[in-house]
Order: sequence, then C-alpha cells, then structure tokens
Amino acid sequence: MSLTFKAGDLTIHRIIEQETSFLPAQEMLPTLTPELLAENRAWMQAARALDANDVLQLCFQSYVVKTPHHTILLDSCIGNDKPRPQRPKWNMKTDDTYMRSLAAAGLSVGDIDYVMCTHLHVDHVGWNTRLENGRWVPTFPNARYVFGKTEFDYWMDVHAKTPVPPIADSVLPIVEAKRFETVGDDHAIGDHVRILPTPGHTPGHVAFRLGRARDEAVFSGDLMHSPIQARYPEMSVKFDVDQVQAGKTRRAFLERYCDTDTLCCTAHFPSPSVGKIRRKGSGFSCEAV
Repeated sequence: MSLTFKAGDLTIHRIIEQETSFLPAQEMLPTLTPELLAENRAWMQAARALDANDVLQLCFQSYVVKTPHHTILLDSCIGNDKPRPQRPKWNMKTDDTYMRSLAAAGLSVGDIDYVMCTHLHVDHVGWNTRLENGRWVPTFPNARYVFGKTEFDYWMDVHAKTPVPPIADSVLPIVEAKRFETVGDDHAIGDHVRILPTPGHTPGHVAFRLGRARDEAVFSGDLMHSPIQARYPEMSVKFDVDQVQAGKTRRAFLERYCDTDTLCCTAHFPSPSVGKIRRKGSGFSCEAV
C-alpha cells in the first residue's frame, strides 16, 4: 500500500487515521437499489470498498503536500478527546495512530505551514485542535488555517442557532487563537495551490488543485465517498445537503479530470485512495496508481 506519491514537483503523503467499516451501503446511498447493489457487489468487494455484509468500507485520512515552498495539510480528520457519541469509533479517542502516521512521513506538527479544509464536517476538522490543560489549542502551532468563506459563514450561522460540537471544539478555538483566514474561491497559495468550488455536499465545499503549470493533483474531499459514486455520479450520500447539486458537481468534476494525468486524491476511498479518472460506460472510475 503506497502512502507517498509524486506528482510534478509535489510530494504527497497520506496520513491515515482509520480505515474501517462505516454504514450499510443502502443506508448511506439512498438511491442504491438492491438490484444495482447486486450488479456492483463483486467489484466493490474486490476493491475492498464493501464488506461481506454490504457495509461500506471507508478510509479517514489527511493528505500532506510538500510544494517547493510550503508544507500543506489538507483536511485534519477525526481527532482525539472529542465527544462524538453518535460515532463510537470516533468518540473520545486517545490513540496515537494519526501522530504515528505523521511521524512515519517524516513530519512533525511544527512542519505544517497551512491547514486547508475542503469543508467543516466533523471528520475533516478534528485534528485542527488538541486538548492541552483542559482547553483546545491549535494542533499545528506554526500553521495558518484556511477556510472557504462560503463554508465558514454557513457553519457560523448554523452553530449560532444550534450548537455544532465540531465547530465548537475544532474551528472556533482556531478563530480565537487568530490563526485563521477565510478566503474566496479565487484564493491561491503561491503558484501551486488553487481552489475549485464543488458545492453540494455542503454549500461551500471545495476541492483543491495543486501543481505549478497544471493540475498535477486534485483533492476531492467529500465530493464522493465511495468508488460506486464515480461509476454512478448522480448517486449521492445521505449526508449531502443538496443531493441533486452534489450529483451535478460530481459529474462535472469527473468529466473535467477524465483521461488526464491528474492524480485524484480522494478522502474516503479504500486504500490506495489515489488514482486517475477514466471513463467507464456512462460513468467513470478512479483507477489506482
């Protein structure tokens, strides 16, 4: 299993926190019929994306990208010490898996220059902060945390009406520490990092395009959770705020990168999680590299 990839002058590390069973396929994908599941079961199981009980297998991970100028962490995963009672595998975790994975890539928390979040869901912001003497502090002390303005404003509004635990423990402490900036869709970091708006899963969800002269790699976040969504782009997960919009966004994204050399780095596909988009019938596949 490859944890490190090269693309142009980028080095990309996968920082895996969990790779595990998640939810039954038909629960997570409301439009997945029994017939369609049966038709796709064999290849999904062969890809380790589906277990013997038809439960989806997902990877929960960050990516760290080293450009010639910066070290950037994309999506900070689940985190430790955080009350997540609805997800037992995430609730009040105390393991050292994530930090060991970071160290195995030759990295420490002090090496990260930027933390960028595709969106602000619980499993993409968790390691933004860590518990120190009873309070939440930035995990990456030298980093600027970059949030898309549309996404940030949306969650601030939601949280103001009904408190959202991951916003309280993993986003607001970054704001209070003055380590953040909110940016528009035209934001870039140097000549290597650009934003691609990909709304649907959340209103302000974005993907990240990396590479100097071209998109050497693209980080899709929760644009898609499972390989079957590449095969059937209009198939949305129940967590998508706008399932129709998410389907349109997904197809446009896959069409954009189909038959190119751009590495597609997915958030949740089973290992190796990284591939190149190729056409498959009326849909697509992410062919592992």
